[in-house]
Amino acid sequence: MDCEDMQMIISEEPNLSERKEGGKRGRKPGRKASNEKVDIKAKLERSRQSARECRARKKLRYQYLEELVADREKAVLALRAELERYKQWSHELGEGRIPNGFQQLLEESGILKQEIS
Repeated sequence: MDCEDMQMIISEEPNLSERKEGGKRGRKPGRKASNEKVDIKAKLERSRQSARECRARKKLRYQYLEELVADREKAVLALRAELERYKQWSHELGEGRIPNGFQQLLEESGILKQEIS
């Protein structure tokens, strides 16, 4: 191939840096239709509905968490009462007395056999 043949081949190739005017992406300026107003209204209504649903879900989540916290607080109070009872029993056992309810606890746990009458 000589130099002239190479120039013909180069000139026949399309220029890749050029773009067609009709091939642009994105919005076309100045093309607003009356149906866009309807679309905007529908979009706003969907947004409002979504916000209402989000607030309802948030309210339910907070109610669930408040119930969970209340249940845990009740459990903590019950455990503190049990701990206080065991401390009292330990103190009484240290003094050589058998505390009220201690016999029943031992029987329930199976440490002592229940007397058959």
